[in-house]
Formats: sequence, structure tokens, C-alpha cells
Amino acid sequence: MPLYEHVFMARQDVTAQQVEQMVETYKGVIEQNGGTIEKTEMWGVKSLAFRIRKNRKAHFTLFNLDAPPAAVAEMERQMRISEDVLRFMTVRVDKLEAEPSVMMQKRDRDERKDRERGRDRDDRPGGGFGGGGFGGGGGFGGSPRENSGERVVAASGGEG
Repeated sequence: MPLYEHVFMARQDVTAQQVEQMVETYKGVIEQNGGTIEKTEMWGVKSLAFRIRKNRKAHFTLFNLDAPPAAVAEMERQMRISEDVLRFMTVRVDKLEAEPSVMMQKRDRDERKDRERGRDRDDRPGGGFGGGGFGGGGGFGGSPRENSGERVVAASGGEG
């Protein structure tokens, strides 16, 4: 049977439980027509590049399918009927990826970076912005004189 990657976007005001119910419904359609879903990934709510039917965000879900074309066509037909599905795309592939998709890898990488940044911020004085505040020598604004270590009178009249 041919292999497919299928991504669909559900409206932002649909709950995660409703998205899971939609996933189960579409899995049933594929299985009734002789196919299987090898992998399902829920990517979560993501911002859209432009508004689609007055929505700025959507729930994204990926299916890796091993199904006959008739099963995919039936699933797409039901998605077109559903008001909760904003868009979908099915692409035929030569082989299915067993490892997590790029979107899931990106999420893991971002979570690790956030954890690392949190530790770095706590270790540095001034909250990780290069010293004591925004203008204090970290490269975030300030004049070259401020960064050279000279005392400069601040705009409020006190010493800086």
C-alpha cells in the first residue's frame, strides 16, 4: 500500500479532548477502509502565518498513514465537511519516518534551551543582561563611555 504523511489543522477554540476525538474518528475511517496509522503526533496549538476563517492559531496533528488511496480520499472528504478542520494536506512519501518529526524535535530542543537559559540567568548578576541592569555594560544600549567603566551621570540627575 502507498505511504502518506497527513497534517491537519483544527480551529483554535476546539479543546484538546475534541482534537483527540477527531483523531480517533479519522483513525477509524482509515482502518475501516483497510489502512493503518503508523504514528500520530499532536503538535499542539501554533500560530498561523495569516488568518484562516478568522482564526489566528490552530491545533496541528500529523498522521503517518499506510493506506489505500480510497481510504485517504474518504478521510479527506470527511475533513472537508467538518467545520472544525481549517486545512489539511496529504503527501505521498517513499518511506515513513519512525523517529519524531522535525516539529517534535524542535519542541524538545526549545525546552532544553529554556531550561539552560533559566540556569544562566540565575547565575549572572543583573538577571543575565550583562551586569547591573539594561545599560550596564552588557551590550544592550548605553553609550560607549558607560561600557568603558567611567562614571556617568544618569539622566535623572543621580550618579550611575
